[in-house]
Amino acid sequence: MTIKHLALSYGAKSVIKDLNFSLQKGSFTVILGENGVGKTTLVRSLLGQLTPKAGSINFFNQERDIKLGYVPQFRNLDEEYPLTIREFVALNLYHGWMPWLNATEKKRVDRAIKQTNLVAIQDRPLGQASGGEKQRAYLAQALIEHPNLLILDESTASLDVGMKYELLALVAQLQEQQQLSVLFVTHDLPLARQFADHFLLMEHDRYQTGTMDQLKVSRVGEAHV
Repeated sequence: MTIKHLALSYGAKSVIKDLNFSLQKGSFTVILGENGVGKTTLVRSLLGQLTPKAGSINFFNQERDIKLGYVPQFRNLDEEYPLTIREFVALNLYHGWMPWLNATEKKRVDRAIKQTNLVAIQDRPLGQASGGEKQRAYLAQALIEHPNLLILDESTASLDVGMKYELLALVAQLQEQQQLSVLFVTHDLPLARQFADHFLLMEHDRYQTGTMDQLKVSRVGEAHV
């Protein structure tokens, strides 16, 4: 994926100015930056929810080749949430009011649940699952479409340390097995350093990219490169 001279704004407010960035196929790239520098805005543009004011986003040369998977920030669903983990994973496959899946779709659900180690608890109500289990359900839902670019938007925020590393270790395993490209938005430098191989550091009107061994920061927002 190549981004050239990208500019994004909300109304009259400019959020991103002249961003140039390349994502290599199969890489695990972390997006770092303080609140307000445009990380969420960039993700929304990648998802097609925002139209660039200027510049371009080219997904691996041909846009038709891209399949996006999206895992949102942790959402603490109510205990009374009515769907089971399996039903939630399959949610995007249901067609309107047709309350059933065909054989191929069921296999896709089975595969995603197996990939995310949810087989043993797939019939548990999602609202009664732990935080890590809920995030794995969101990951499974993202894997349903067999994506080649997986976007994790602060997906480990609000999880405890063990669950964060468990989720990212699973993503790293899937990345290697399926040659996924991963974009991980986070403030967690230790987590980024352990799992990512490339970075995009976003500051106000200033952007830096490179391999993780070139990232010289002690905390998000403090650059020394």
